[in-house]
Amino acid sequence: MTPEGTVIREGNTEILVPLEHSVHGPGKKVGSVFFNEQMAFNRDVSVMLLRSLERDSVSVADAMCATGSRSVRIANEVPGSDVTANDISPSAMPYIQANIELNGLTNCRANCSNLHILFTEESFDYVDLDPFGSPMPFLQSAIRGTGKRGIMAITATDTAPLAGAHAPKCRRRYQCEPIRGFMCHEGGLRILMCNVARELAKFDRGMKPLLSFYADHYFRTYVQITEGAKAADDSLAQLGYMQYNMETMERSTSRFPDEEHRLGPFWLGPLHDAYTISRMSPEGMADERRCSKYLNLWRGELDDQVFVYDMSELSSHVKMSPPRIDDFVDFLNNHGRASKSHVSPTSFKTDIDLDDLQELYRQFSPDAQDGPNQ
Repeated sequence: MTPEGTVIREGNTEILVPLEHSVHGPGKKVGSVFFNEQMAFNRDVSVMLLRSLERDSVSVADAMCATGSRSVRIANEVPGSDVTANDISPSAMPYIQANIELNGLTNCRANCSNLHILFTEESFDYVDLDPFGSPMPFLQSAIRGTGKRGIMAITATDTAPLAGAHAPKCRRRYQCEPIRGFMCHEGGLRILMCNVARELAKFDRGMKPLLSFYADHYFRTYVQITEGAKAADDSLAQLGYMQYNMETMERSTSRFPDEEHRLGPFWLGPLHDAYTISRMSPEGMADERRCSKYLNLWRGELDDQVFVYDMSELSSHVKMSPPRIDDFVDFLNNHGRASKSHVSPTSFKTDIDLDDLQELYRQFSPDAQDGPNQ
């Protein structure tokens, strides 16, 4: 029996969703089966990344799929995919089955199981973990269910703890000291990645980040698993600590904690894999414009720079009006390397040291009497 709901189109896929569902923001659990329309971009990215692999076949587990929206989109839009749409709730099964039938899919199956049990019985090339809140209670099981050199996609929607607004909860869930201020979202993403690396290491496995980002109300990372004790050690070697003085804007990292470097640990390695991102295409996505915008940001982002600066931060510290960020980044590239950051429309990364950066900002600010010295 088809459940009550409304059919929406997302990408090239028809999806039956409950009449009452979340549309904006982090969403609330309303009704018997959760669906958040704003997460269409999150699902777009999954499809783009899996397409970029161009594999003849890829087994997929959508571990907590609710209505099966991501599952059926992958099955319908990624050639060679074989999808297990899993959810622990029996209430989700009619929606999943209806969406499979709605799109005429033969490569997607509904599965009502506790994910901890599913991942002891089966393993997959790609495991998607998108819980309501923190992924930490489910992470070890997802690792067990990811096959050799497989890919894990992990979402965390508990942004307040990861970004430092609820520091005790971050310490409790992630065993990390979060960072506040203008670097909080970059820091939250790197805390999530740090925990993925630490959990993988317990299984003598490492990770290669393919794509990691902050958007809307969540953090998301895609990592390809690397196998063996050396791979685990190499990943752990990319963890470290930070100090960040919001009054002076001084920032630095350390491999080990000390009196100054008490924040973290964080993943200090790359967020992205340039080759993977170069092969991703926004064509046919639910929001092609937004996908194209983010792809351009990720491709241009200085991925060897950990620290994010913000135009408002510099403006407040230097006490001069901020210029347009695009013009300022272009100006900085005449003196070093700089790029916009995806975490905020007013943030950027650069390899220019702080003293020189402040002086360049003073030169380029609209308040400078003689205008920018280019």
